[in-house]
Amino acid sequence: MNVLIVDDEPLARLRLRSLLQGLPELDANVVGEAGDVHEALALLNHADVDAVLLDIRMPGMTPHEGLHLAARLKAMPQPPAVIFVSAHAEHALKAFELEAVDYLTKPVRAERLRDALQRVRQRLQPASTMQATLLDAPALVVSDRGRVLRLPLPEVLVLKAGQKYVTVRTPVHEYVLDDSLSELEQRLSALGGSYLRIHRNALVARHAVRELALRDAADAADEGGDGWAVRVAPLDEWLAVSRRQVAAVRAALAAQR
Repeated sequence: MNVLIVDDEPLARLRLRSLLQGLPELDANVVGEAGDVHEALALLNHADVDAVLLDIRMPGMTPHEGLHLAARLKAMPQPPAVIFVSAHAEHALKAFELEAVDYLTKPVRAERLRDALQRVRQRLQPASTMQATLLDAPALVVSDRGRVLRLPLPEVLVLKAGQKYVTVRTPVHEYVLDDSLSELEQRLSALGGSYLRIHRNALVARHAVRELALRDAADAADEGGDGWAVRVAPLDEWLAVSRRQVAAVRAALAAQR
């Protein structure tokens, strides 16, 4: 995977390069670094780039040159994937409107960078290769409304128990199961899955948790949430964390750094 780093701060570029070197499983090759939009465009004209790690605030005609560069890249016949890297979170909505793969806030965590670039790698895989990868992955076999389904573990993001059923969320589907949450938790563990108990009625895939934060009561409305919630990607939703689970969730996230 060929990666271009675009940031006007040399130390920020050095940190990203160091993080990439510490993730050999990605096989990421830094084809160049740019300190502004003009340097970036010059490199893009001469190098085969799969992903751009792009800062937003850089010298130029406007304070948000990175967004303008992303818009230009989107218009290319075969645009590289864009991963925004910014110290400011307020541009995330605009970034995703430009079809960014992810929006990383500084200081970037290695785990977040790995997740973002793995999604880029999935985009680069031919459809047949991607299908074979999912078929080879451990899977949760479930019965949903009379159908027997095989859900690859990387796609199982959230399991949430209701009064009679458990709802399983994947990036694109929602399934209703008769199994109990405890039974599903045991089966996932036996398959080698790594899931966090965030509430007595909810499990979340560890790799899908992006952050733990205090939220307004309206944003984390589940009973017992006490305002704490986790953001789950790629659903980009907040789920309540019970008071008794906050410490465990925080420790699990810290261990992923």
